[in-house]
Amino acid sequence: MLTKPSIPAKKRKLMRQFILLGMLGFLALTAFLVLKAFEKNIIFFVTPSDLQERVLTGNEKFRLGGLVTEGSVLKSEDSLKVTFLVTDGGGFIPVSFEGILPDLFREGQGVVVEGVLLESGIFQANQVLAKHDENYMPAEVAEALKRNGQWRGEDDPSFP
Repeated sequence: MLTKPSIPAKKRKLMRQFILLGMLGFLALTAFLVLKAFEKNIIFFVTPSDLQERVLTGNEKFRLGGLVTEGSVLKSEDSLKVTFLVTDGGGFIPVSFEGILPDLFREGQGVVVEGVLLESGIFQANQVLAKHDENYMPAEVAEALKRNGQWRGEDDPSFP
């Protein structure tokens, strides 16, 4: 009878360790590549107060959220260009947008705009997302509004 030569226990243990290390290395490489791919698609979110404290590099795309300031909306007569101010109660950022605004967009309501901050200090938006009340705002904006006394949510007695 022929028997299969057995692998010594030390060699089997060493082989298992190499296989385990190889699998961990593969998993780490996969995680790195996935995170690297997402890096270009991550869009940061800031409030006007945060933006005044933060230094941004040119053409960094991000989202700005807050309330549309009362009396600040200016619509162009001959184009779809609109300018308005966004505030969180602590700071104001002028926003310029060219396009069709959402139906829920109006002064005093929550808004999230996506775009870039120009060197002139104007936020050039390429997308405007209007919210019908502060309950549906991102948590960062809601917290900033609460800190600055601008929150009109469920816990506010003046909330409809």
